[in-house]
Amino acid sequence: MNYTSSNESNEFIQQWIAEKLDAEAIKQKLTVQGFSEEDIVSHIRLFRKAVYEKKQSRGFIILGTGAFLGFISCVLTLTNPIPDLYNWILYGLTSVALSLIMWGLILILE
Repeated sequence: MNYTSSNESNEFIQQWIAEKLDAEAIKQKLTVQGFSEEDIVSHIRLFRKAVYEKKQSRGFIILGTGAFLGFISCVLTLTNPIPDLYNWILYGLTSVALSLIMWGLILILE
């Protein structure tokens, strides 16, 4: 079985991601199926690229959520609509926003 078209290759890569296989397991699968070393390296490279893209996409979503929450925290702190919640907004909401931003950056830069 050869993965000749890019659509077939993408389907198998998505299947490997869903099965949460690592590069060694994929290499063993492809070796058993009779692929050349070049094809195996190419497929593993495409697999890793797809995994990193998925992780970066998730990271950007988390980063954007944290940035939006930080903006809301800033606006609420400056306008002070509910004086009793000032400290909670200033320290609590800002801390959550910064934590989300850092988590998103870790996923993007990892």
